[in-house]
Amino acid sequence: MNKTANYELTIIIPVYNEQDNMERLENTLSNYIKESSVKCCALFVNDGSKDDSLNLIKKACNENNDFLYISLSKNSGLSAAMKAGIDVAESKYLGYMDADMQTDVRDFETLLKYAQQYKLVMGIRANRKDSAFKLMQSKIANSFRRMMTHDGATDTGCPLKIIHSDYAKRIPFFTGMHRFLPALIKLQDGGTFYEVPVRHYPREAGVSKYNLWNRLISPFKDCFAFRWMAHRYINYNIGDSNL
Repeated sequence: MNKTANYELTIIIPVYNEQDNMERLENTLSNYIKESSVKCCALFVNDGSKDDSLNLIKKACNENNDFLYISLSKNSGLSAAMKAGIDVAESKYLGYMDADMQTDVRDFETLLKYAQQYKLVMGIRANRKDSAFKLMQSKIANSFRRMMTHDGATDTGCPLKIIHSDYAKRIPFFTGMHRFLPALIKLQDGGTFYEVPVRHYPREAGVSKYNLWNRLISPFKDCFAFRWMAHRYINYNIGDSNL
């Protein structure tokens, strides 16, 4: 049996070349899992890391019973890593956070307060600790996304999220979809989301995987892909069955 089925919450953490953050990530996740209000596990998704991340993930999993991992055979990008985690996890709720330690895993407790009521609960980075140039790029990209999708979301770039597993597994995935989770949830019947402020910290170790292209230019292109897909999205409900 898939081990994640034994938990109420699976926290999916995509990892790409984050060896310098792994020890701190392991410690904070381990401490949180012991204190969590629900039974939860950590699922690391190694996205073809070229450094020592995979070996450190395996070591962490050997030392922590509630740590699990899958490893992609090659670097496939954040959306693919998220999809892989969502595809294999079988808990009621799926959490998501980045491995860069810029958010606080303890804020999942704040998100969990609303998880029963909403299909997606997501953080808003309060007092965001990024450069002025980064903040400007995000502001432009978020404004354009809201105009194109009408999702009403404030900060889709915040990695701290909890999604109902059945809704997450129905999300139509494409490269860049991680920027459109609120809009993709709203496409589904009964799809609702809620935003709550969470803590944000400057990156202390490792190197950001984002640049002008994938923080600003690529999201513009992805908005048009979302618009095309949204008009063709299929919703259905089974009324009867003898299965």
